[in-house]
Amino acid sequence: MLSARDRIKQPEELKEILNSIKKSVVFTNGCFDILHIGHLRYLEEAKKLGDILVVGVNSDSSVKRLKGDKRPINRLSERMEMLAGLKPVDYVTYFDEDTPYNLIKFLAPDILVKGGDWKANEIVGSDIVLEKGGKVLSLNFEDNFATTNTIEEIIKRYCK
Repeated sequence: MLSARDRIKQPEELKEILNSIKKSVVFTNGCFDILHIGHLRYLEEAKKLGDILVVGVNSDSSVKRLKGDKRPINRLSERMEMLAGLKPVDYVTYFDEDTPYNLIKFLAPDILVKGGDWKANEIVGSDIVLEKGGKVLSLNFEDNFATTNTIEEIIKRYCK
């Protein structure tokens, strides 16, 4: 069994691995700044859809552009290793753009998923996956689980 660090791959290395196996690949992405139970449940659900679950993680500069100067809380290397240590996750890689479009095009997964706050036709990269005969799914969304909520709760409790 691979260690968490061994499951973190550069995009080029990951593409070689995925091309060498004949299994269905599920891809999802996100910032995953502070992991919470909503993330775990989402990743467990995603894993059930195929053989290999790949998670693309926004780089630190990408998170900063999307979420503001105070984010991310955790560095990319830490976020990727935490994700790679979760049972449902097979491989973790990263992307530096604001969206994973180029990474999805490069890796060409069979199944693309995002949380239920995304409509399937709005998921970045859906055109790529559908064009090659794959599936695009919007998974269940669990309310009240968000990194922003966690940060706000910490501030509320400790910054009085």
